[in-house]
This record gives sequence, C-alpha cells and structure tokens, in this order.
Amino acid sequence: MATFDALLREMAPDLVARHSVHEELLAEARRTGFTSALALRVRDVVLATASEPGALVVCTCSTIGGCAERANEDRPGVAMRIDRPMAERAVILGPRILIAAALESTLEPTRSLVEDAAHAAGRHVRTSSLLCEGAWAHFERGDSEGYLHAIAEALCRDARDADVVILAQASMAGAASLCAELRAPILSSPRLGLAGALARYRAR
Repeated sequence: MATFDALLREMAPDLVARHSVHEELLAEARRTGFTSALALRVRDVVLATASEPGALVVCTCSTIGGCAERANEDRPGVAMRIDRPMAERAVILGPRILIAAALESTLEPTRSLVEDAAHAAGRHVRTSSLLCEGAWAHFERGDSEGYLHAIAEALCRDARDADVVILAQASMAGAASLCAELRAPILSSPRLGLAGALARYRAR
C-alpha cells in the first residue's frame, strides 16, 4: 500500500485513500481458481467497500481484478482494476505483448484483460506469457531486492522479441529500472492505473 500512498500524495494530495485488504480472496483464487462463489464474494466486498456515495474502488490485485469490475453490473462505475490503463496503453504500443508475472494465477486474468482492451481499441494483438520462476518466494520472504532482481533476470533473458512488456502485478513495478538493456517498453500498473482512476473519479 505504501507505493499507492506515495503516488497519491504526488498526484492528488487533496485526496485520501482508504485501503481494504482481503488476502483470503487471492489465496482462494490461487487454491481453487475462479468459482462463481468466489466471484460473488469479491463483488460483495467491492460493493461494501464503496459505502460512501461517489466512491471509486480500485482493485490493485490483478488476479481478482476482473471479478472486482463485475460490481459495475450492480452499481455502474463503482469499480476499476488498477491494470486496465496499462493494458490499454500496451495494445497501442505494439501487437506482440509479453505478459510477465510472478504468480501463475495472474497470467490468465491479465491475458483476458489485454484481449478485452485490444477488442475495444480495434487492434489485433498476440500475447505470450512469462512466469518469473522463483521470484514469488523472494516476495513471501520479504526480500524485495531479490524479488525484483529475479523478475529482471527473467525479463532480460526471455523478453527480447516483444514489442511491449507488461508487468502483471503491481509489486513488480520496480523491476523495470533493472532492465535497461531491453529495447521494448516495460509497463507497470501503479502510476498508469492511479492516473486512470483519478481521471475517472474527477470526471464524475
């Protein structure tokens, strides 16, 4: 949450965010996949979190972000996933899009998001996936430096044929600065996503 708090102070110091953490939802998605029961629980959490009129819930978990946006069916405009602006930017930059993730459960939801963004933009894209093996173990140990270096190593080894690389999890953002040798732009969700959320919030 510190990343988003720092960005919010920079980009919109007049606003105050309230964080709602539900780690059990991600744990269930990793354990069982996306069931209808899980989708309903995510929707209910989003709707309950948006208790104040005009609130916008920004889901920062790419794995369950698609489920979070389904709350818009009940209350239009209430939810947005943090990685949507990143996907929308990626489909503009080139057709060969590499989706890199530290968690396997994030790959399919992000691929679906990219395809949705491409369809909306009227563009044809080809996605490929890269699971950064071993990186998540560093994250779980609290080894941020090891986590980012493991991601960067995987990208520098396997991302050379992509037109654009997207980092599927917000926590991966810091790895981009460690990949100077890659020619393809590397997109991450925190800044792009927060900018998109702020634009949506202020346009109401």
